[in-house]
Amino acid sequence: MELRHLQHFVAVAEDQHFTRAAERLMVSQSGLSASIRALERELRAPLFVRTTRRVTLTEAGRALLGEAERILAQVRSAHEAVAAVQGVLRGTLALGTEQCIAGVHVASLLAAFRRRHPDVEIRLRQAGSGALAEEVAAGRLDLAFAYRTQDDTDQLRSVALTSEPMTVLCHPDHRLTAPGAVLAPQDLGGEVFVDFHPDWGPRRTTDAAFSAAGVRRTVALEVNDVHSLLDLVDENLGVAVVPRHFRHKRPTLTALPLKGTGETEYETVALLPPPQATSPAARALMALLETGGPIPSPDASGEG
Repeated sequence: MELRHLQHFVAVAEDQHFTRAAERLMVSQSGLSASIRALERELRAPLFVRTTRRVTLTEAGRALLGEAERILAQVRSAHEAVAAVQGVLRGTLALGTEQCIAGVHVASLLAAFRRRHPDVEIRLRQAGSGALAEEVAAGRLDLAFAYRTQDDTDQLRSVALTSEPMTVLCHPDHRLTAPGAVLAPQDLGGEVFVDFHPDWGPRRTTDAAFSAAGVRRTVALEVNDVHSLLDLVDENLGVAVVPRHFRHKRPTLTALPLKGTGETEYETVALLPPPQATSPAARALMALLETGGPIPSPDASGEG
């Protein structure tokens, strides 16, 4: 099995089209097709279902994709490790992050990284924590800043950044607002909630806290960005349960402590592959983070 066969296979799987994949790889379509056929012969299984409009993965193809991505990521890491030993950090840093992650100011950190390592190409992807964990484990991302979604595995490890309690945000005229008020999940049972997509860390934390308290809640207004959430709460259309540092993003809203959630806190981490599979660029970024990179406290405004 040749590396180029795996590279060609991953490209076709991503584009779901032979012509587009061939153009991206700058190879002939006939050469790309021959490469895929050679891989299928070696594995003794069809990898794609071909139609006139697109190609889709077979069950065997889906099984191969994750392994192929991990192999190619390890090969890239090997090349970058040799370059690093020679004194120059090159290659690509593929980073994922949730919006408004606590414990690190991503833009400032990347700016500091670029000043130190100008030959490294930075790629940034924003998504929910569940998707980010899958992409790091598959080798599509070098690391990600996210909510802790699972225990460490042989494909994924986490480095703690910070943890903080959850806070209720509501309009100043909301019935829950009172000087010194402290709320529990039971106090919010009949409220209209504004919240994020279920893959997001804050949503996962809130769902876990209310489930542990035995309180059912319905998210009527679901959004995919922080500012939309704040706008809806600002119009008194619902309340939101969010990490404490969100309160600094809209000072006109009332922030009330949420108690009675047991040990449930919003815990953010850096997600990385196992040490032997971690790229030199990812190690350099983590070193910068751990030795004086820009890390605001959980009460700071964090990412916008």
